[in-house]
Amino acid sequence: MTHFGFLSTYPPTRCGLATFTEALAGALSSSGSDESRIVRVVESRELSPVLGVVGRVPTTVNMITGDRVSMRGAIRALDGCDVAIIQHEYGIYGGPDGDEIIPLLRALSTPAIVVLHTVLLVPSRRQRMVLETVCRLAETVVVMTENARDILRSSYSIKLSKIKVIPHGVSVHGARAVKAGEAPKRVVTWGLISPSKGLEWGIRAMAQLRERTPAVEYVIAGQTHPKVLAHEGERYREALQSLIVELGVEDDVRLDDRYLDPAQLDALIATADVVLLPYASHDQATSGVLIEAVAAGIPVVATGFPHAIELLGGGAGLIAEHSDPTSMADAVSAIIGTEETARRMRDAALRDTHDSSWPAVAERYREIAGRLRVAAA
Repeated sequence: MTHFGFLSTYPPTRCGLATFTEALAGALSSSGSDESRIVRVVESRELSPVLGVVGRVPTTVNMITGDRVSMRGAIRALDGCDVAIIQHEYGIYGGPDGDEIIPLLRALSTPAIVVLHTVLLVPSRRQRMVLETVCRLAETVVVMTENARDILRSSYSIKLSKIKVIPHGVSVHGARAVKAGEAPKRVVTWGLISPSKGLEWGIRAMAQLRERTPAVEYVIAGQTHPKVLAHEGERYREALQSLIVELGVEDDVRLDDRYLDPAQLDALIATADVVLLPYASHDQATSGVLIEAVAAGIPVVATGFPHAIELLGGGAGLIAEHSDPTSMADAVSAIIGTEETARRMRDAALRDTHDSSWPAVAERYREIAGRLRVAAA
């Protein structure tokens, strides 16, 4: 049995890293031959009154950002495992650019697999230092796309033999819903809401599609990202709602402010004809929503961030220009205009994600952990 320790945000925290870690830890534990335990990174305001079992995986301790006592507890908990799988994102750890993770890695005696969720093409000087130090202290560095590996190879000083590419895992979604013949085509965006999602451009694209046929409706599902909510409140969501009114698309665009559980998300995905990702970022290395959409066989229109360019290159969707509602509207129109186009994209999507199920992804981590355990023996 291998005891996996995870350092990451984790439910009830709502963010992409928390969802990723819950899925990977659950997949590693599901066979019963291995065990996953969680060290949950939290800010003090997020503290749960009681720790116990969250989903299928037990938590061990909370590591409170900026708190050295809880960091020592996190190190002890991870050192009690055979391998530590550490999620890296600049924004989840304390200190400038999350540099609090560095002393933790230096103190850790358990071999560490670091999973990079953001790989910036043009980092600041300190961001570069933090990432290079984190990678130097890790035994293995995991990225989720070939593009991210290429950036590490060309723009950072990192030992190339450490870098492994393992795709983001995907869940299996249910069958597509059967629609009435006259029902509008449905465009969907889901995930936590923040200005980086560029949703205003998606809404403007829908305003342009209003004059075209067939009829299109747009559903944006998700709560405001907790970090955005803490610093800005609902300002961005309110601005989106004002834009909907200003453009006169109240009947065509709907903001659903729920955080969807897996069953609710399955139900929404089953109704989608197109997934639209109008993200503002030009260098987003990984998108869980993108991989889930492609795995579900839904044609995708996305702006040209690296993960989208790589994943949609096989024909599973179309790339639109950043901040360009006309480009987005044209791409959506091209997909919904003929069923043959959509069918080809669905076939390409299902072909491109056949080895990305969570059990298959977990097996890749299990293989790395096995090699690290042998090397440490």
